[in-house]
Amino acid sequence: MGFRKKSKSPPVLSHEFVIQNHADMVSCVAMIVLLGLMFEVTAKFAIMFITVQYNVTQSLDTDAEDKPESVNYYKYGPKDMATVFFYLLIAVILHALIQEYILDKINRRLHLSKTKHSKFNESGQLATFYSLSFVWGCSILTSEEFVTNPTFLWEGYPHINMAFQVKFFYICQIAYWFHALPELYFQKVRKEDIPRQLYYICLYIFHIAGAYVLNLHRLGLVLLVPHYLVELLFHASRLFYFSDENKQKGFTLWALLFVITRLLTLTVSVLTFGFGLSHTDNQGFSLAEGNFNVLTVRMTCLSAICLTQAWMMWKFINFQLKKWREQSQIQASKKKAVSPKSRPNKKDSRGESCLKVIWHVD
Repeated sequence: MGFRKKSKSPPVLSHEFVIQNHADMVSCVAMIVLLGLMFEVTAKFAIMFITVQYNVTQSLDTDAEDKPESVNYYKYGPKDMATVFFYLLIAVILHALIQEYILDKINRRLHLSKTKHSKFNESGQLATFYSLSFVWGCSILTSEEFVTNPTFLWEGYPHINMAFQVKFFYICQIAYWFHALPELYFQKVRKEDIPRQLYYICLYIFHIAGAYVLNLHRLGLVLLVPHYLVELLFHASRLFYFSDENKQKGFTLWALLFVITRLLTLTVSVLTFGFGLSHTDNQGFSLAEGNFNVLTVRMTCLSAICLTQAWMMWKFINFQLKKWREQSQIQASKKKAVSPKSRPNKKDSRGESCLKVIWHVD
């Protein structure tokens, strides 16, 4: 792990060396980018990695006789890939810090098994990310008034102009989920857990990047915030469960909110693609204008969302059925252990009958 002191150093550039020191290596790369700001020759390239690009200034018409107020908006473009790369490096560093100074210390106290240890680390990292993203997303929805007026989801499409907080939010989201791919190697994730994690990482990248490129960032925000709340509740409940297996009430609330969020996602998506965008005046396909409001794109986006929600519900139902079967087997085994196989005979003495009952309970 990064920032961890080891008594024996593995061979340079070996797998173990890279895993133990990956955060230090990534920190050096980030420092090189930051040092580029100090020199005039490299500053224009370094700033492309650090700051949000494609600034657009628009003037707002006011009734007053003073000068019109100017507002800064942002568009997306190829240079955003450099910004995503830099904040991917920052995400790797923060991941290592959280793992080293928080999760590893808790793991030593809990003495978890290897399977629970891996799931505890996963839930700890994701719970931190979901909590920060949920609070950040709520502040954006409140300031941009996306919730109070649902027609903002499709009115004025294409929404090529983004506020700074909206664009920076999407840059950080894409960077985080891209950073999760190399973390599968850095964290030595078990082979049986890699396919499951790859599925949801790729789904996040596909949907978030799709909403960003297709100028559907308003819809993406509205759908991400409640989804992150449900995921935060699940991983927080799992963390409490690992600390004390009697704490399982959070999973019941999570199951209820999970179903409600899936229905909410489907409703908002159908309303946006089936009703809102299909009835707007600006219909057509234009890469230059960022307009993707055609039937093919709308149906593709709606199908992708519906299929994802159906897949999540299928996994959820299978998970609940598995848990129900396990609980029913545990209860059945307890009943067999408690109830005696045969009643004691009347001829048996009182002491012999007591010993038989005690034997069956044990």
